[in-house]
Order: sequence, then C-alpha cells, then structure tokens
Amino acid sequence: MKVILQFFTVVHGLMALFFTCGALMLIAIAARTGASAFDSRWDQAAALSVFEALGLLAGAVVAMQIAETIVEEEVIRDADVSAPTRVRRFVSRFLVVVVVALAIEGLVATFKALHQDPSQLRYAAWLIASNGLLLACWGGFIYLNRSAEELEPEAMADAKREDAKLH
Repeated sequence: MKVILQFFTVVHGLMALFFTCGALMLIAIAARTGASAFDSRWDQAAALSVFEALGLLAGAVVAMQIAETIVEEEVIRDADVSAPTRVRRFVSRFLVVVVVALAIEGLVATFKALHQDPSQLRYAAWLIASNGLLLACWGGFIYLNRSAEELEPEAMADAKREDAKLH
C-alpha cells in the first residue's frame, strides 16, 4: 500500500511540474505579447495586446497556484482531503485564483468586444455573470461547510499546525 501512495505522490509532483512549465510558457508568451505592444504605436491595437497579455498572465497565475496547491497538499503534507476542513481549504484556495482569473478574463473579453466586435459582448457578459454565480456558489459552500467543520475542531487545529510548518 505504501508503494501505491508513493506512486501517487510522484505523479502529483509531476503534475505540479507540468503546471509550472505551462505557467512559465504563458508568462513568456505574455511578455512577448506585451513587448510587441510596447514596440508598436501606442494605439488601440497596442492596448488590446496589453489586455491579451494580462489575460495570459491570469492563466499563468491559475496554473502556478494549482501547482503550489498540489505540492503543498499532496506532496509536502501528504494530506487526506476527505475531512471538511481540508475540503474547504483546498477548494477555497483553488477557487479564489479561478474567480480572480475569470474576472480578469471577463474584463479582457469586454474590452476586446467593445473595440473589435460588439457582437461578442454578450459572451463576455455571460462569462462575468457565470463568474458571479461561481462566487455565490463558493460562498454557499463555505457557509454550509462551516457547520460540518465545527463537528471536528481537531481537524482545524491540525491544519493550523501544518500551516505553521510550511511557513
């Protein structure tokens, strides 16, 4: 059984490495996109390139945060994510990054639609509205999960002790 668990730890480590590589590639592409905007005339097309670079950076942040979460939760802590405290912390850590990245993507899509193709504006609006729904559902999950968390205060104490070890 220990061999199987070690195998999963190695696989999680590889997944984190791949997420990190993807994030670094997105950062490089964003830097190139931003540099091309900087080198061009400072006009509307350059501004759209900057917004595109920001969208790429938002994706890179998501990938890096996923990699960090995988490393901390699955490799370093080797945590069991079945306890309510663990689930709330894991999901919250992931969703905070996704919600922020989607909000940035929604803004980028809005600016691009306004300046390039106004018929695409409804899709940007749907993205922003669905992000708001995701945020509301996340809040509901946290609210409902707190009562389950109160049933096992030792799990919260364990999680806080592990946080102190990581910092």
